[in-house]
Amino acid sequence: MTVGAPGGEVVLETSRLLLRPWRVVEAVVQRELWTERDPRVPPHRRIDADGHPTVAELEDSIRTNRLWSIGLLTVERKASRDVIGYCGLVDSGRGAVGEPELAFELLRRVWRQGYATEASLAVLEWARSSGCERLWVTVWDWNTASRRVLAKVGFTETDRKEVDAVYGTTLFTTRRL
Repeated sequence: MTVGAPGGEVVLETSRLLLRPWRVVEAVVQRELWTERDPRVPPHRRIDADGHPTVAELEDSIRTNRLWSIGLLTVERKASRDVIGYCGLVDSGRGAVGEPELAFELLRRVWRQGYATEASLAVLEWARSSGCERLWVTVWDWNTASRRVLAKVGFTETDRKEVDAVYGTTLFTTRRL
């Protein structure tokens, strides 16, 4: 894996993937991710009845939100040069200070090919080299695919849970780096 780029921009590379900042034209991929989300995901994370967020709104978010430029990196397949989702670190405010949360989401058409695991391992190495000592992740109890990825990359479930009668239980996982 290689890390870094001119100007301090984060670029991570694995054998099959390139993780880098989002480009405005890739808002269509973000919109596709929104449309594919499981109906058990809370409404504020899905396309609403009026069609929001729109591609234009997501383009604006990429332009103005540092989260999309440095925290949640695109996952691009090197061989085909197509963006298939995101993986990165966020500060959601639910964890301890200095302990970011790993987040990833990939398009359904590329599930079960090891990309989420590969991208997550690259981000874990980036976090370690940046001085992070521990990461955590929240995951819905019903999201068995993401739970498998997290187990593969060394996260373990904690006793902390947030129960929601409508959307399910959020599990908290952690990993020392």
